[in-house]
Amino acid sequence: MSDKIPLAGVIGTPIAHSKSPQLHRHWLKTLGLKGDYIPMDVAAQDLEVVLRTLPKAGFVGVNITIPHKEAALEIADLVTDRAILIGAANTLIFRKDGQIHADNTDGYGFIENLKAGAPDWNPTAGPATVLGAGGAARAVLASLLDAGVPEILLTNRTRVRAEKLADDFGKKVSVVDWVQAGNVLEDSALVVNTTSLGMIGKPAMRVPLDGLRAGTIVTDLVYAPLKTDLLAAAEAAGCVAVDGLGMLLHQAVPAFERWFGHRPVVDSATRAAALR
Repeated sequence: MSDKIPLAGVIGTPIAHSKSPQLHRHWLKTLGLKGDYIPMDVAAQDLEVVLRTLPKAGFVGVNITIPHKEAALEIADLVTDRAILIGAANTLIFRKDGQIHADNTDGYGFIENLKAGAPDWNPTAGPATVLGAGGAARAVLASLLDAGVPEILLTNRTRVRAEKLADDFGKKVSVVDWVQAGNVLEDSALVVNTTSLGMIGKPAMRVPLDGLRAGTIVTDLVYAPLKTDLLAAAEAAGCVAVDGLGMLLHQAVPAFERWFGHRPVVDSATRAAALR
């Protein structure tokens, strides 16, 4: 047995806003484990050098966030099928043989958060409308299709990005013009915002929301603020509103387990630690 204290962390730029350090440190403390989790602001040109050096300093892995998720996938020596499908890595495991193993747990975190916040969700109940066509949308599309959602209506401010994403995921995904996004909400069993619209410091969500109907499940990947205007409108319309914090918590579970050898639990204390 090595006496080294295992280290993990999160790499991005900027990174000071990340809630991951308090989340992982909470689990380490709760489970009585040695270790630490460190935020690291790394420039794009330094990413590979840093990733190849960290294992020598006792790191067992790292999370990767904006803007390095795609680059990390290219640097990795081994890549999971789901990371390839999503086209990005958010979790790296540093193996004892020196190789970097890349995975993406965003889709897992999204689905687990949806199950926790909307226990009665039935993936086959009807179409899902997904707002946005960035990296987060790729993870959401992959996980929804895997769960059995029959149809996904994808809309994005830049239509060509949505069309490219739809081409990548096949005939169950169809593109709706951004200006028509509000018109498809009424027929949707699930509505997912993967854009940054509504986030603190970002433009507001301008999609008309009067088409939301009672019983529709609405989830927003934005968690700052915790209750976005989209979720407030959803609650007012009688929808089931699921905030985005749980996705951050649940996507961290498999990474923590791989790094530190224990599977943590997402509970009220976990949420409180992330919001602290």
